[in-house]
Amino acid sequence: MTGNHKDKTISRRRALAVTGGTVAAGGLVAAGFQSAFADTADTTADADATASATASSTSSECMTLMTSVTEGPYYLDGALVRKDITEGKAGVPLTLRLTVVDATDGCTPVKGAAVEIWHCDAWGYYSGYTTANPGGSAPAESEEGDSANDLTYLRGYQVANANGVVKFETIFPGWYTPRTCHIHVKVHTGGEKEDGTYEGGKVNYTGQLFFADDIAEEIFTLDPYAKHTGSYTVLADDMVYDGGGATSGLLTLKAVHKKDPSKGYKGSLTLGVDPDAESTGAGSGGGGTPPSGAPTGAPPSDSPSPSASASS
Repeated sequence: MTGNHKDKTISRRRALAVTGGTVAAGGLVAAGFQSAFADTADTTADADATASATASSTSSECMTLMTSVTEGPYYLDGALVRKDITEGKAGVPLTLRLTVVDATDGCTPVKGAAVEIWHCDAWGYYSGYTTANPGGSAPAESEEGDSANDLTYLRGYQVANANGVVKFETIFPGWYTPRTCHIHVKVHTGGEKEDGTYEGGKVNYTGQLFFADDIAEEIFTLDPYAKHTGSYTVLADDMVYDGGGATSGLLTLKAVHKKDPSKGYKGSLTLGVDPDAESTGAGSGGGGTPPSGAPTGAPPSDSPSPSASASS
């Protein structure tokens, strides 16, 4: 993966996602986002104030580079530039606020960095690979009945503002065997937005974001997560997480309502990167391939193809 995206054709379904044409599902997500995102309006004043506060605190948080790890088996080129990546997927709302700083230059913000994330849905399925077995016992992805595009849901880019800050609206990820709960992340620089996605440049960092065990396990008792049963992998037993805390991707999480986890969480982390470095996506960690082997739900020919390094 070099950051160059060859497929610049946006299908009608992808175009709907770019223009906000997807229909949000009812229930947990629709109601939860109203609470989880009520105080995160995108006004200029709010964004600048929050970003400045975040930037001022990064100097003590990013003195070492983030630990690069494998991109895993479910990467796809051509994710859309957008803040809300849910596409109607049901789950506990999650607001992600990530700050990209140059750990080699006094932790200065990396303006214009493109942060890309992707993760599984509440039952452990990734878009583009919706027939891959998540392990344990779970309904088929198609049984959820959501409005999501099966090639693009829970994937997206955001471009960092002057303070290095990006923000995503998503859901709390589920899990798949043998991995703990996680979100994949890449930081790109040197490219530009084109045709609704991000083109060119290079990948400076490939990593994963992790969740405290007690919070994850509480979430998984809720619907729709509870319909996926089996042996969940805790952080200490995960093949990728190395126990390094924030520099290894462990998120700081804050509940929207302490007594009701279904209302959602806010997650934050400072990503200390080297803008001059280039990541291949073949970092440390086992890769997390499900027990059944390589993903079996390869996308059709009119969608982006899996990265060549995604089999690691």
